[in-house]
Amino acid sequence: MSGDDYKPGLLGQIKDKLISSKQQWAKDGRLLTGEAASAPQARRLPPGQRLVRDWPVLDLGVQPNILLDKWQLSVGGLVANPVKLGWNDFLDLPQTDTVSDIHCVTAWSRYDNRWAGVLARDLLKLVKPRPEARHVVFQSYDGYATNVTLEHFSAPDVLLAHSWEGDPLKREHGGPVRVVMPRWYFWKSAKWVKHIAFLDRDAPGYWEVRGYHNEGDPWKEDRYG
Repeated sequence: MSGDDYKPGLLGQIKDKLISSKQQWAKDGRLLTGEAASAPQARRLPPGQRLVRDWPVLDLGVQPNILLDKWQLSVGGLVANPVKLGWNDFLDLPQTDTVSDIHCVTAWSRYDNRWAGVLARDLLKLVKPRPEARHVVFQSYDGYATNVTLEHFSAPDVLLAHSWEGDPLKREHGGPVRVVMPRWYFWKSAKWVKHIAFLDRDAPGYWEVRGYHNEGDPWKEDRYG
């Protein structure tokens, strides 16, 4: 589940140049301003960010086309009730509408995104993490993975989103379902989510092993680690 599991054959058309350049950004500390917000999240726009109206598309060069009748989300690891959810199973879970901001590590932010989907807290009620679970890893249909703490995943605004601005989430933005973690840089909000694993140890993901910060707090400028 770490970034070392990625192979060119798995990702197919991966954009090596883009990935190597972003690794170099991490080595060079590109985009870091050196400014810390006076208090975490005391201001809406984190340091070093600029507002955009559009929604830029960033990925690893592969945008999997997942038919709804083939889509499945599995949840396992240190949980009392592991599940495999098909599309209709997912829609049968409690549905919630939320509004939140996006903060991308490449220095753009977009305010007031309207989402619909399943709250992480409702998923947690279903799978019941075991007491020793401390970390969560998201795995995606394109081979991507990223890690968060269970505490962060349990926040009230974390969502597994299937809709954006009233329409089904588009393929290029991670549809049918992506993770939305508004308080963290958006690489933590895995697109095309396929599997969620609960662990007793940390397991850094694709960008985390390529120089990105393990936590990714925008207000602390946790771009690189």
